[in-house]
Amino acid sequence: MKIKILGSGAGGGLPQWNCNCANCTQARNRAGEVLPRTQSSIAVSGNGVDWILINASPDLLAQLRANPELQPARSIRDSGIAAVILIDAQIDHVTGLLMLRERTTPLPLYACAPVFDDLSTGLPLVPLLDHYCGVERHEIALDQPFTVAPAQGIRFTALPIESKAPPYSPRRAEAAPGDNIALLIENVATGARVFYAPGLAAAPEPVLEAMRSAQLVLVDGTFWSATEMIDLGLSRHHAADMGHLAQCGYRGQPGMVQLLDTLPSATRKVLIHINNTNPILDPHSAEHAVIRARGIEVGRDGMQFQV
Repeated sequence: MKIKILGSGAGGGLPQWNCNCANCTQARNRAGEVLPRTQSSIAVSGNGVDWILINASPDLLAQLRANPELQPARSIRDSGIAAVILIDAQIDHVTGLLMLRERTTPLPLYACAPVFDDLSTGLPLVPLLDHYCGVERHEIALDQPFTVAPAQGIRFTALPIESKAPPYSPRRAEAAPGDNIALLIENVATGARVFYAPGLAAAPEPVLEAMRSAQLVLVDGTFWSATEMIDLGLSRHHAADMGHLAQCGYRGQPGMVQLLDTLPSATRKVLIHINNTNPILDPHSAEHAVIRARGIEVGRDGMQFQV
């Protein structure tokens, strides 16, 4: 089973178009070692030809150009994207669906009921696509394994997690199960597992159990500190207000670093969905050194894993 990180950045990517923070300035000017990053998405394949896209980033076209294996060219109109799974309805995870409107057959789209609801009302991408390629809807049931053709030998399980519905959602203040999920992705032949959660506000025991069972954990690396955006004068919101568990602990509560410390030593731990303000993006920063000393990797676009 192959896993590719297409985009490792949070919403806005790196550099963010209107940001002049230290990371964005370095990435924009190529003045240091802070690498540009596109917005959050991964792809999964069992055969290296047919790929399941997990989240459809606004940067999808650039991601496809950077990963030519997702364009196998078996016919004059072709794509390696066999289907799309959405883990939420956030703008940075769904607006790339518009880039797939030239499909010649309906797009197989897998999502939980609240996500389909948001994408049919508050941000009506599904009815919009019905005017172009059409959408083949597959509603995901929570905690129930499912498969996606033609990804033979790969099993997915959606785990409900604590996070936030999108700001445009009518249910922003009243989260529903399925607004946000983590995915457990399993190689059926070997039993090897990947845990994927680009947005994670907390990790109750069922989520921790799933993380402990995985050989590869791709998990929320959005913010270094709970007050990162406040400290920079960019927002009045804490990380938790935006549905993310910061790497550092806050007010006596453990952060993502402490959570990852509890996983088996053989687990490969990779932070993804990294906000442009996060100091871990600079390989020379003290924060990056802390992460690396704990055996945690800072995700980047183009990383590939064989599981």
